[in-house]
Amino acid sequence: MASLSSYDYELPTNAIAQTPAVPRDSSRLLIIDSQDHYTHGFFRDLPHWLKKGDLLILNDTRVIPARLYGHKSTGAAVEILLLEEGEQDCWLALVRPGKRFPDGAEIYFSDFLMAKVIERDESTGGRWLQFEIPVGQSLLQLLEKFGQVPLPPYITSSSSEPSQYQTVYASKPGAVAAPTAGLHFTEELLAKLAAKGINRAFVTLNVGVGTFRPVEVEDIKSHVMHQEWIGVPQETVEQIEATKARGGRIIAVGTTSVRALEGAVKELSGTLAPFYGKTDLFIYPGYKWQVVDGLITNFHLPRSSLLMLVSAMVGRERLLALYQEAIASQYRFYSFGDAMLILPEAVI
Repeated sequence: MASLSSYDYELPTNAIAQTPAVPRDSSRLLIIDSQDHYTHGFFRDLPHWLKKGDLLILNDTRVIPARLYGHKSTGAAVEILLLEEGEQDCWLALVRPGKRFPDGAEIYFSDFLMAKVIERDESTGGRWLQFEIPVGQSLLQLLEKFGQVPLPPYITSSSSEPSQYQTVYASKPGAVAAPTAGLHFTEELLAKLAAKGINRAFVTLNVGVGTFRPVEVEDIKSHVMHQEWIGVPQETVEQIEATKARGGRIIAVGTTSVRALEGAVKELSGTLAPFYGKTDLFIYPGYKWQVVDGLITNFHLPRSSLLMLVSAMVGRERLLALYQEAIASQYRFYSFGDAMLILPEAVI
């Protein structure tokens, strides 16, 4: 099904999680364990559902304090959301109010941090900003002082701490949104998984506009994904190859891990190898999986590319039926919400 409207569903407002589960692994887990069966559990049950020799692929990106508040030379207030790093302290950002920022406009954030608009980006409606950074400092260092970790717009009344919007294994700064399927893991759960012989490896996808940009065309096949930077290291490639050679399964944690692995194969013309660069891979039903065997994922927004990616794994009609079951069973949705485990036996 290629129509955007066929990926719609109604979600009660009170189903949108405003705060994360505490502890993290006490969130609920909908397990799809075959082509025609599912069961309810909790995320802490994950070791029960995975097998010795399975390999979890985790996205180790770290959310940066990407929201900044400043002002124009006139004193008018400005809000920006950094989306993507360019070269030499240049960043793509959404700017509010955007229409008032022609090329050359300056934005001041402090006495020693300012940015100049150098170009409009037609694909996102954002602006490329050139930051002026004091000698000996980096923008990431200054963001820790002046920026705020941005929560998604549907989280409107959260009392969460910024650390709760980071995975416990986040290590590589660069994302402007969390890879939320990973938020459910605790150090204790990771230890239990390792004790059972369930291995883990890391990729990096700096979550940006490509992940959360809405699909706006009715024929989804004509949607163009904004490119996102991915990193698939040699060690991870070797772990994947060794896992598959001994009959283990590759379980991606989150759609961003999926896009990193499958995107690397796309960019390398069908071969999985170490890759550092950008991908615009768009996965929707009919996609032929190259690396990933199963998936851990949260519940996604209607009409989103993420919903389409998961539909490619279990089928659109079945996924929407599972979403209705989750709503009826009072699961919590979106970034701070509950999770779904799609085992390889359930993949179409």
